[in-house]
Amino acid sequence: MMYKLIAIDIDGTLLDKNKSVSQNTIKCIRALKQDYKIVLISARMPKAMRHIQSDLGIKDYPIVAYNGGLVLHQNKILSHTGIDFQTFSEVLKANHDLNLHLSLYHNDEWFAPQEDHWSRREVANTKVEPEFKSNEAVLEDWKMYNKEPHKIMCMGDEPKVEQFYQRLSQQHNDKLHLYRSKPTYIEMAPMQISKLSGLQVLLQKIYKDIKLDNILAYGDNYNDVEMIDKVGLGVAVDNAKDEVKAVADDFTQSNIENGVANHLQKLFNL
Repeated sequence: MMYKLIAIDIDGTLLDKNKSVSQNTIKCIRALKQDYKIVLISARMPKAMRHIQSDLGIKDYPIVAYNGGLVLHQNKILSHTGIDFQTFSEVLKANHDLNLHLSLYHNDEWFAPQEDHWSRREVANTKVEPEFKSNEAVLEDWKMYNKEPHKIMCMGDEPKVEQFYQRLSQQHNDKLHLYRSKPTYIEMAPMQISKLSGLQVLLQKIYKDIKLDNILAYGDNYNDVEMIDKVGLGVAVDNAKDEVKAVADDFTQSNIENGVANHLQKLFNL
């Protein structure tokens, strides 16, 4: 099969246990970047992806951020889809009695309600610093400027997060994707987007000679399932969820064992 584009998830797939890109991976990507489009695709905000693009030497290529909610090419917005204000407001109300940490994201803005264990953990993971403002104040500000959130991220102790998840599932099952990368997290995104839809934007707008069959993709988590299922060659790392492995065409070692680099070396004889 003729591959033309390589789509790579970041957390749990590309990054090692230190949340960094290994030298081996950098070497592989730099060897391939002249002949293949290399696209990072993640639930992260753009700012938390660009330093990884720099490490890999692929800043000229697009990024698919927020699970497909924001697609950028050289800082130009190709597509963006936010959570509507009514749903945003209802999510905040649903959290009043639980008082869980809700981080709010729009493009390169990240607002956390306060500095706490959860915000510090995200800073360590993503190397991005938030601004601190109450969720309600952010809602009012963003309404004024018509800035819908690309992502709402809930973080907290597992029993409360589970309670919130059940509540959101009942209230917003038709409006929100609810991703649980860990039992202490819920990532909320608009129902109409996915990593696959983000890739389709790229094929419609800038890579018109590329089809889904020409894409090689790597992933590990629930938000990768559709992408891994539909591309030409979907590869699951060893630490991937069973749902990802069930639809994968091929498998490689875990993210901490350089799985992506090892697979690329084998596939492209590097």
